[in-house]
Formats: sequence, C-alpha cells, structure tokens
Amino acid sequence: MEYVLLGGSLFVLVLLLNFFINYKAYGKQEKEWKRRRQKREEAAAKGLLVNCPLCNSPLYPGEDLFTRVYRPMSVSDQLCIIKGCPHCYPRVEEGLKRECPVCHKQIDGKTGHLVAHLFNKTSDGKKHVVIAGCNLCCKSKLN
Repeated sequence: MEYVLLGGSLFVLVLLLNFFINYKAYGKQEKEWKRRRQKREEAAAKGLLVNCPLCNSPLYPGEDLFTRVYRPMSVSDQLCIIKGCPHCYPRVEEGLKRECPVCHKQIDGKTGHLVAHLFNKTSDGKKHVVIAGCNLCCKSKLN
C-alpha cells in the first residue's frame, strides 16, 4: 500500500513538473512572439521593411539574407552571392516560389542563388547591391 501511494505521488509530481515547464516555456515563447510583432509594426510604420529578392517575402527586423561576399574588401565593387532569406533558404516555406528577378526562371532551393555586386560607398558608409541575375543566367558572366 505504501508503494502505491509513493508511486502515485511521484506520478502526480512528474505531471505537475511537466505542466510547469511547458507553461513557462509557452510564456517565454509568447513574449518572443509579442516582441517580434511589435518590432514588425514599428518597422512598417517607419517604412523599413525590405523584401527578399528571391521569394519576395518581407524581411522583418532581425531577419537577414544569407549571402557570401568575396574578397578583396578594399575595392568598391565586390562579387556577392545571395542564397536567400530565412523563409526560402535552406528550406523553402510552403507557398513560396524562388524566382530570378532578371530572367524570371524558377531557382532551385539548394543549389540556386543570385549573383550580385556589392558597392561600398565610403562617403556615407552605406552599401548598395545590384543583382546581375541567377547562377543560370549569369553563368557566362562568371566564366
């Protein structure tokens, strides 16, 4: 009888602990969602939202493009490869299409990317990107 009561109380204790952990994790997750929603609204009010050049989904504050910039850093024009945003790279979200803005062909989610030129403007410290095309339509330019 004592073992049954001990086992039952241990079972109830584990259930309460599990509930507490899940409740606390859900609360943290909800706070994070609320914080992100607030940042999106603030950025939209300021007009700071930018779209991904591949899938055209909006990039919210804290979301960046996956890019690779090739050296040398001292020149004003650098070769840059754009893989995508968190919505379309490394896994494409449902309902999104990755399309080249130059040739309008469908781009593969794993091996496809955009070829671009990154211009470093030293006078005001801003950077400017010009997209030349995808890895298929720019193949002749890279060789």
